[in-house]
Amino acid sequence: MLLFLLKRLATLAATLAVASLIVFAVLELLPGNAAQLILGDTATPESLAALEKKLGLDRPAAERYAQWAGGLLQGRTAQSVSYNEATATLIAQRLQVTLPLAAMAMLLTVVLALTLGVYAAARHNRLADVGVMAASQIGIAIPNFWFAILLILLFAVNLQWVSAGGFPGWTEDDGGGLWEGVKALILPAVALAVVQAAILARVTRSAVLEVMREDFVRTARAKGLTRGQALRRHVLRNAMIPVLTVAGLQFANLITGTIVVENVFVLPGLGRLIFQAIANRDLVVVRDVVMLLAALVVLVNFVVDVLYAVVDPRLRRHDA
Repeated sequence: MLLFLLKRLATLAATLAVASLIVFAVLELLPGNAAQLILGDTATPESLAALEKKLGLDRPAAERYAQWAGGLLQGRTAQSVSYNEATATLIAQRLQVTLPLAAMAMLLTVVLALTLGVYAAARHNRLADVGVMAASQIGIAIPNFWFAILLILLFAVNLQWVSAGGFPGWTEDDGGGLWEGVKALILPAVALAVVQAAILARVTRSAVLEVMREDFVRTARAKGLTRGQALRRHVLRNAMIPVLTVAGLQFANLITGTIVVENVFVLPGLGRLIFQAIANRDLVVVRDVVMLLAALVVLVNFVVDVLYAVVDPRLRRHDA
């Protein structure tokens, strides 16, 4: 297991290094003047020169990359041009909304998908199976932002159970509280989870059906186990590999794909930050947020790889 983890950690480090090079190259080495882009065509030569010096554009690209990457490794980040704050501070503030939102959406996704997927597989080719698959197809076809608007109209406008948007904060000092914060994220989490749960439910159903056709499951049934007992004791664990793969990709997608939903609900999260940074042409914030999102995707994939080895020990032996 130790060798397996060391290999995966080495892959993680190499992937992050390559990702940092790509992010830096795309945002800083493309043709054009970043300072000119930020200040606009009406900027004076003096203001352009001052901003170029602040951004380090007067130094070689290799030196700028080394300073940026080294700063990230040490926990230091550059100052935002439009917010005049360190990007690490801005990102930390926004992650207090985005990470709980993604976690809530992922929890809803897993609970709904596993329940519906296993339920449909256990009743293969029956009315319940057809109903779950039809509902999942509709869920896949629904755009997140459209479903979010429907949720606002129903629960915020008509029923008035929750607010239509905004985030009160996690503490009473901010004007909110734990329950108020959770309540503000319920509708956005549902809007994000619907499509993901529909996809994962179909994957779960297919994986469970495939394992149920294996010889060892037939043997377990021949020994007297009921269909439900065979599902719980033998099928679910062996069906988890494809489910974990898709669930890991979905969690990364939930973190990186909150831009639209956060803007619909006016949530001060990471998605809204990058949207505002692009609108303000604040390339310093865009670069660091994109790098963070890339790192989160890589980290989630690493966790999924480790979970593979926990679920199926054969993978550890194969890699060793």
